[in-house]
Amino acid sequence: MKKTLAISVLCLTFAPFAMAATPWWEQPTVCKLDPTDCYASMGIGFENEMWDSETGCWGMKLICPKALTAGGSMPVAKSRKDIERGTGINSDFDTSVLNGDCFGVRKTSENGAMAMVNGEYVRVWCNGVLDNVDEYTENGEITYSAQPTCAELADYGYVAAVNNNCYGKYYDAAQYYIQCDGNDIMPSRIVVLNGANFSTSAGDTPVDKSAADKVFDSMQSISESQREIYFTED
Repeated sequence: MKKTLAISVLCLTFAPFAMAATPWWEQPTVCKLDPTDCYASMGIGFENEMWDSETGCWGMKLICPKALTAGGSMPVAKSRKDIERGTGINSDFDTSVLNGDCFGVRKTSENGAMAMVNGEYVRVWCNGVLDNVDEYTENGEITYSAQPTCAELADYGYVAAVNNNCYGKYYDAAQYYIQCDGNDIMPSRIVVLNGANFSTSAGDTPVDKSAADKVFDSMQSISESQREIYFTED
């Protein structure tokens, strides 16, 4: 819509004697278009020729489809008051940040390692960690469903530890054993194998995870007792 189609106008009031003294064809324009802009500067992400009737100024912000509760494939122009009220806007998104040619990026914390999904912050997983990726962010991947468990991550050698600005620290299975207990997302411990070769069969090789945990418990107990003997504080 062009500014020439404005709904609101400013009307100038003149004193009666001035109106009488000047012929009508020489009088200044009685009404003129309201030149007020809604924003100090409007470039990418704005429709500067749209009239915001509720606020009474020119210019509307274009909100990205993902930041809208209705979704869609194209940005939608929103009035200032609609944006302030959050009308039709997904509260998981920050509409003050430009995202390409429209406004609206997912809210994050911890330097981008956590992202807001359905009102709660969830981990942003490093690229390649998740099996089911619902959305890609600047720092990695997020899922809208249940977060992966410790055991699911351990199957691929990952733990839910922060790795720069995303989660998913890798441990080589040939060098580390990741032990998961219960439903905790973090492992109960990570054991350094010290070059142990599990490809060599032996008669006392643990037959299941429970037996393996007992072996590791024994190793930890012996290590602690030896440390108390040979490493003392001055």
